[in-house]
Amino acid sequence: MIAAPDRTPLPRTFFDRPVLEVAPDLLGRILVRTTPDGPIALRLTEVEAYAGESDPGSHAYRGRTARNGVMFGPPGHAYVYFTYGMWHCLNLVCGPEGFASGVLLRAGEIVEGAELTRHRRLSARNDKELAKGPARLATALDVDRALDGTDVCAGPEASLSVYTGTPVPSDQVRNGPRTGVSGEGGVHPWRFWIADDPTVSPYRAHTPRRRTS
Repeated sequence: MIAAPDRTPLPRTFFDRPVLEVAPDLLGRILVRTTPDGPIALRLTEVEAYAGESDPGSHAYRGRTARNGVMFGPPGHAYVYFTYGMWHCLNLVCGPEGFASGVLLRAGEIVEGAELTRHRRLSARNDKELAKGPARLATALDVDRALDGTDVCAGPEASLSVYTGTPVPSDQVRNGPRTGVSGEGGVHPWRFWIADDPTVSPYRAHTPRRRTS
């Protein structure tokens, strides 16, 4: 089980800050997904920041839509989107309400409930790969659009919640370009990860998708 200090929920004020402060500060925190079969806890090891309507790489760059509406709401909520017709990705909304910034959860270490994730991630060669990448993380935690808008500050009764964990010292945090983001949005060094952690996903530059005839 998770040690008692990790069971202190992060307050909403933690998320009500600029996205470039929140993103690296999420490393080492504990995300808990409560399922009917039991809890799954994940230590965050890699994240990516998106700065709303000022950021060409953000879903909110062109304003509010039915898809991204949660991003414009209060901080401390989950924004879940479906991509490429195949995968879900999980983000945490931060910054002042109306600004639409958020942090994509890219990778983590399953520290509790790994047995509940392995049947969803049959291609993982070991437990370090269970949540190594944003789509894999969401798949391992059984995250889909039904969790869009979940209040992650609501505590242990919520289906998704974030706890204090063990913050990572600044000298162990690395940053670099965001993975797979094209154009102007791809130049920002707003991906943050824990140095030398084996659960961190490999960097990949954007590759244009080919249209099939």
